[in-house]
Amino acid sequence: MRIAKSQAGDRGCEQGFSLLELIIVLVLLGLLAGVVGYKARIIDRKGKVQIAKIQIAELRHAIEIFRFELGRYPTANEGLRALVENTGVEGWDGPYLDGTMLPKDPWRREYKYLSPGQHGDYDLWSYGSDGVEGGEGENVDVTSWGE
Repeated sequence: MRIAKSQAGDRGCEQGFSLLELIIVLVLLGLLAGVVGYKARIIDRKGKVQIAKIQIAELRHAIEIFRFELGRYPTANEGLRALVENTGVEGWDGPYLDGTMLPKDPWRREYKYLSPGQHGDYDLWSYGSDGVEGGEGENVDVTSWGE
């Protein structure tokens, strides 16, 4: 039995992609990856600021429970540590936060706490990504006293 050749000749149907087609696909994938990566970094930066806002809200809640039970806010010397361990305070019935460790801000630094505060009974803040006062975007300070 003989196998018939295709009418297109000996070449038959060519399979695969040309080098030019592969280069075009790789360039398009590279551009797509660049755009997606850029957007992901923006989302990650905004996400860290949002996480800091959420953590500050949780810390504020714990501070208010401390005040409700003890009739005062933690002093600047006691700091936020008073929320997770008894710093020699009579009537302390904590911890007032889940776990035994204080959360760090999303940039792995401790939250700042001052009592009495300059903006209220106490001030609670993070200096953002750059770790210095002021800034915009990911470097914005996240505070307990407002936007």
